[in-house]
Amino acid sequence: MRVIKLQNLQREEGEIFYLKKYTCDAHIELPTNTEIAPISFSIETSPFGQKNIEITFGKPLNYPLLPVKKALLQYILTEELEGRLPC
Repeated sequence: MRVIKLQNLQREEGEIFYLKKYTCDAHIELPTNTEIAPISFSIETSPFGQKNIEITFGKPLNYPLLPVKKALLQYILTEELEGRLPC
């Protein structure tokens, strides 16, 4: 199971500089098929530089949520660290 890409990625405007909110369609490759799940997520940076990522799914998936959420967290964190998310 892996995250293929985040499509239609848009950042929501906000006043708080350490909190970034995004919406997108996540393309997730599952063992049986490929799912497209609408998600919204936020990245909050603590004063010590630690990133806290919260993910909300727009529709229920036909797969256990824990491994999907873990894969999405790793993918989003990698994209953030490499500067590929919109500012």
